[in-house]
Amino acid sequence: MSQQKPPTTTPRVQTIKPIADNRRARFEYMITQELECGIMLAGTEVKSLRQGKVQLSDGYAHLSGGELWLENVHISPYTHGNIFNLEDKRKRKLLAHAREIDKLRVKLQDQGATLIPLKMYFKGNKVKVLIGLARGKKSHDKRQAIKERDAKRDIRNLE
Repeated sequence: MSQQKPPTTTPRVQTIKPIADNRRARFEYMITQELECGIMLAGTEVKSLRQGKVQLSDGYAHLSGGELWLENVHISPYTHGNIFNLEDKRKRKLLAHAREIDKLRVKLQDQGATLIPLKMYFKGNKVKVLIGLARGKKSHDKRQAIKERDAKRDIRNLE
């Protein structure tokens, strides 16, 4: 008798396809913590995201009624849409576990802390938003970041 080996299964690899990146946020704010959240969208909004028509730069998140909400993120209306196209800067609910929201609530009690969207991307077929717990930088912190960036660029050019 020959012994049969169980079929080997390869683990599913979820592909991550970037949609938008808020590069200015890392310059303007000091990010202390990051959290990956899902987002509730309509079908035409997802189609618009697949075309990359989103702007995160003015967006922010806040807690309201025990839920996370993303505001002021511009998702352009889908060009081939219909009457179901929604407002481009509407309030969108972020999906996170209750214990994660409770941890954020405690950290947001600090003066000057805010939640900002850092990235938006497809993970598999789901849209995810990476939000960061941020504190505003002072102007001297920004100057230091510029100096570090210039030094790294100079070193890279010498090599």
